[in-house]
Amino acid sequence: MSPELQLALELADRAGRLTLEYFNRKSLQVFSKRDATPVTEADRNAEILIREGISARYPRDGLLGEEFDEKHADNGRRWIIDPIDGTKSFIHGVPLYGVLIALEEEGLPRLGAVGFPALGQLFYAETGCGAFLDGTRIEVSSLSSLDDATVVFTEKEYLLDPLSEHPVDRLRVEAGLVRGWGDCYGHMLVASGRAEFSVDKVMSPWDCAALVPVVNEAGGCCFDLNGRATIYGDGMVSANRILGMELVKSIEKQRLGS
Repeated sequence: MSPELQLALELADRAGRLTLEYFNRKSLQVFSKRDATPVTEADRNAEILIREGISARYPRDGLLGEEFDEKHADNGRRWIIDPIDGTKSFIHGVPLYGVLIALEEEGLPRLGAVGFPALGQLFYAETGCGAFLDGTRIEVSSLSSLDDATVVFTEKEYLLDPLSEHPVDRLRVEAGLVRGWGDCYGHMLVASGRAEFSVDKVMSPWDCAALVPVVNEAGGCCFDLNGRATIYGDGMVSANRILGMELVKSIEKQRLGS
């Protein structure tokens, strides 16, 4: 385990314990950001803790977080932070929120730590080293039949919008089981073999940078709604590799109109 991953795990644990001090608190302060999404004092304080921990160890590295301005660097390294992924779940006392920490090098995510403080679980991965849950190696499922697949999603629009012919959209009627276990939790269900697809129609870098290494190192794949293997595209889908590659081919076929 590299020193960078050790730091990410340490800070995910510390920030997670901080969030638990606010979890289910009736007096929790909730604010609205400029994009009308909620943020709490727990989000801000957890991000401060993570930023300070990274800056103390790696002062030359860049920092990008959801709640504060980006710190730019010229050394090709940038830490990407989401102190509470699933703030709405957190506000409502749902334990499926996560603390996300990633390290990006030359534009590619090298490692990711995904902690679920209220569940007592910590997923992590580093490129070339495999993916783990609390020290035990994890793998995506080997299911190859869409009829047996489980699809999880975040935004309610995934079900409420009129059904289109887009292959990702059609998963909701073609898969065997469709459930709303969303945000980072859904993607970790894929990484640990408990779901075959996780769909997010809207993603920011801090939402997905830590998830991609875990899914990929577990043997899965991540791509945007256009089938491109990028974390800065149009939404994100994570999948086991068998069904994921089939879906990417279907997206490409539809794009070419054949």
